[in-house]
Amino acid sequence: VQLVESGGGLVQPGGSLRLSCAASGSIFSINFMGWYRQAPGKQRELVATITSGGSTIYADSVKGRFTISGDNAKNTAYLQMNSLKPEDTAVYYCNVHGTLLGYIPFGSWGQGTQVTVSS
Repeated sequence: VQLVESGGGLVQPGGSLRLSCAASGSIFSINFMGWYRQAPGKQRELVATITSGGSTIYADSVKGRFTISGDNAKNTAYLQMNSLKPEDTAVYYCNVHGTLLGYIPFGSWGQGTQVTVSS
């Protein structure tokens, strides 16, 4: 399974970005897609997750500002980030869990996309 992330970049405080994560390969189904982030010198932390049924979880630090969504037909997850703050600066990683053809479970990480919030 390959994950292709896009949408990162440099944005001013208060601005918005939309991240995308597209999964491809011999995928039968996806159960869970999530976004994590890692800032320099810090551990990777959960940002938001979504299940195939649409249930979502958000870190307290992003509630009300970030929205995760998914397109099951495209095996793609999105993270809409609004009201960005300098402390949101990090490398953002996509994580996907599901089942391959042949009913083999899988879990994959994307390569990461840099988000920098700075004036």
